Amino acid sequence: MKQKVIAIVGPTAVGKTKMGVYLAKRLDGEVINGDASQIYREMSIGTAKATAEEMDGVPHHLLDICDPSETYTAADYQRDARQTIERLGSHKKQPILVGGTGFYIKAALYSYRFSDIKADKAYRQQLEQYVQVNGAEALHAKLAQVDPMAASKIHPHNAIRVIRALEVYQLTGIPFSKQQQQVSDQPIYPVVFIGLTMPREILYQRIDRRVDKMMEAGLLKEVQQLYDQGLAGSQALQAIGYKEFFPYFEGKQSLEASIDQLKKNSRHYAKRQFTWFRGQMQVKWFDMTHAEDCFSQHAEDVLSYIIQQQKNV
Repeated sequence: MKQKVIAIVGPTAVGKTKMGVYLAKRLDGEVINGDASQIYREMSIGTAKATAEEMDGVPHHLLDICDPSETYTAADYQRDARQTIERLGSHKKQPILVGGTGFYIKAALYSYRFSDIKADKAYRQQLEQYVQVNGAEALHAKLAQVDPMAASKIHPHNAIRVIRALEVYQLTGIPFSKQQQQVSDQPIYPVVFIGLTMPREILYQRIDRRVDKMMEAGLLKEVQQLYDQGLAGSQALQAIGYKEFFPYFEGKQSLEASIDQLKKNSRHYAKRQFTWFRGQMQVKWFDMTHAEDCFSQHAEDVLSYIIQQQKNV
């Protein structure tokens, strides 16, 4: 029998970290990070990485495994997450995948085939310079000309993935959308997908408060230290929570404007996460609107559902 997996998904700031820890304690489990930015060292505040206090003794995996200067792909994550799932299973521990990077989670749990094509550094630098001069939308338009399917699935502002798609086409002549394919629409593990949700207005208020708390915790210093290392163009620092401050460091906008942009980008990202998870997976959604007042009750409802579902597989 294949290892059973629990996946806790949903938008940023909805309470996934706390739910993952609670379930791990009740189910003798361990948490596997499912957030693309939390794999990087030195990026803790801006990625809302769980603190030691929040982990509450529960082991967390695939956190702090790369330097911000390194490139880490969905294919890398697929390999590492599956190895972790199997290792936890061999130790009779319940793997609990927690995060909001939908493509990483789907790559880990579904049969995806990825291209094995290496990077073309010269062409990539050419595209990066093109973005700086012409903007992300212009680069996305170039992708739409050669690979409309990939362009329809990659957000225009996700320059890292747009560049990779163009790079693959440049090297092979085959569209990126044809190289990276989901082989099956069924998970390779018996998975219970739990989605956490709440009304948009309430979630957006939580996001704004979280950004304010990040600033109080030293986010600006964290970003400045990475920026001063010359990492502004790295994959890692394209994450929300970091790139918004570059114009401030360059004297192009005020700190207040950067903070406002971070809040706006985070709200837009949460909206995209909702849309993605609702369209990609069979998720059971739980409303967390009143979780701050009665978290245990909400968590016990989730736990009961999981136990019932696992009996059926």
